[in-house]
Amino acid sequence: MLEKLMRLTNVKKFKVNWALIQPNFYLLVLLCIITVSANAQNEQSPSLNIGDPAPPLRVREWIKGTPVQSFEKGHVYVVEFWATWCKPCIAAMLHLSALAAEYKDKVTIIGIDIKEMKTTSIQKVKAFVDSIGFRMNYHVAAEDSNFMASSWIDASGEQGIPKSFVVNANGRLAWIGHPKDLDAVLRKVVNNTWDIKEEAAKRNSNRHLAALDDSLNYELIRYVRDPNKPGDLGKPDSALLEIDEFVRHEPKLKYAPFIAWHTFSALLKTNPYKAYEYGKTWMVTPTYEEPSYWSIYRNIELYSDKLNLPAEIYELGAEAYQMEIDRIPYPELVNIPKLYHKMADMYWHAKNKVKAIEAEQNAIKALKGRKDYSATDLAAFESRLQQYKNM
Repeated sequence: MLEKLMRLTNVKKFKVNWALIQPNFYLLVLLCIITVSANAQNEQSPSLNIGDPAPPLRVREWIKGTPVQSFEKGHVYVVEFWATWCKPCIAAMLHLSALAAEYKDKVTIIGIDIKEMKTTSIQKVKAFVDSIGFRMNYHVAAEDSNFMASSWIDASGEQGIPKSFVVNANGRLAWIGHPKDLDAVLRKVVNNTWDIKEEAAKRNSNRHLAALDDSLNYELIRYVRDPNKPGDLGKPDSALLEIDEFVRHEPKLKYAPFIAWHTFSALLKTNPYKAYEYGKTWMVTPTYEEPSYWSIYRNIELYSDKLNLPAEIYELGAEAYQMEIDRIPYPELVNIPKLYHKMADMYWHAKNKVKAIEAEQNAIKALKGRKDYSATDLAAFESRLQQYKNM
């Protein structure tokens, strides 16, 4: 934990005999390091930030659309990074094409193919683009010698694709994120109502919070149950005490994904009714990312056979499933029938027969809506539905 925070803060390592340090002093030292990390965060900032001039375009070959040599002043651009193996990238293409049509004279969307496997030739990339057809109705190019991935993705500290970069009419980066969130951003950028300074501050704050959350997760893992010890529930009281100290020094951590996971898990074991109240707020409180709905229902499933959980907790789990389903950007990539099936089980544990039946019916409907659904899955879902109706 200490080494992790040291890497975040650029603070020199120093030798400490932790065996001689009292627990409270250990926590004090830890929190001091966290405070230092807040002040040193600027030193850890990526080399490419919101508000900076957009890096140049350098591509190996233009595959589709008129080549774009540079960013013209007075025009808005979206640089979208994708790869042929990336299913979320492919799912986002139709949405990007719709945006390209909507902002035809104001925004140019450029798809840059990066991070391809060594066995994927430029010919294979071209064949892929041809096979996609109208679903990829915007400018497309393949990067040159990893320049785009290095100068854009890596330099900005981002990870993974798909990833969209919006370049405003002044040639500066206005936004970086997932293409599913482009609609609201482009509307403001095109109308000159987008606040770059505010977005930059928000992004820096989120990066700082994410780094703290990730690091503190390592500290809290020592209180998690040992799966090799039957009946072990870990040390939830100790976890909650440390979490309270962390949150007291940085209130924004309260519903951060890792901290929230440990908090909800510990409360399930110590006070399920407080867990319910915490979970209800957690589900509607975004921090540096959207709430982790799966963290709620997964925790409940982990302890359903180990703890005597009240009906409210299972209702909460079912609501978490529904909120996740409602916010899935590309349903074709997710096993939605299974999510409804598990939601029905949550409602059944909550003794809500009506909603359990409704959720299982939704599971069956969603399953039948898939092109190649499993007859075995259908039989299992229908059998479970009958059980719910008969009980």
